[in-house]
Amino acid sequence: MCEPVKVIGTRFSAFSHRAEVALRLKGVPYELIAEDLDNKSELLLRSNPVHGGKVPVLLHGDRTAVCESLVIVEYVDEAFDGPPILPSDPAGRAAARFWAGFLGVNHCWRLLWLALWAADGDARAGFREEARARLALLEAQLEGKRFFAGDGIGYVDVAASGLAYWLGAMEEVAGVSIMDAADFPALCRWAKEYTSSDVVKGCLPDWDELVAGYAASTDKFKLVAQHAAIYQ
Repeated sequence: MCEPVKVIGTRFSAFSHRAEVALRLKGVPYELIAEDLDNKSELLLRSNPVHGGKVPVLLHGDRTAVCESLVIVEYVDEAFDGPPILPSDPAGRAAARFWAGFLGVNHCWRLLWLALWAADGDARAGFREEARARLALLEAQLEGKRFFAGDGIGYVDVAASGLAYWLGAMEEVAGVSIMDAADFPALCRWAKEYTSSDVVKGCLPDWDELVAGYAASTDKFKLVAQHAAIYQ
């Protein structure tokens, strides 16, 4: 009998989405344990004590909990049968991991966050241009390809999924345009293709609920941006 698979997370988190979509790409049934991040459960705190109960966490049978979204994606790719998420050759895997790292919280997403929520208008404009320069590098990676992985969704597409859906909701709330179709046609086309996939649609949050949640959290977002700017 197959061991049960559970994801502790929230449908509103782009990082939880990475874990869910990896499982769906592999065709693995799983249970989403919805977490209230303002009132974290004992299960979450016990399962991810190192990072203060951050989501997602993958629980696979009686094995040790797997934390960190991209670590989970790689675990899912190795632990379950199904279409590969990472490229099969070492060079391809190295390149995929490089671009996933480029998209990480301390690189591309830090600039995007500051471009959206930094308090100082001039600084915010500067961060926007820096973020757009990073997006231009990603735009070039899509030349002649449907997805970053080629014809199907792969590791970099999963890593970049926050750009495909969550960024647009943040732009709407912040009143800031960063990834526009005029300057980033390939990225915007990719975002539509990604979010239109039947595999992906099943683990996307409702758009209106996502926007409303972000609108209610703008003060928190601005505080995070203030701290991020200090260490920029």
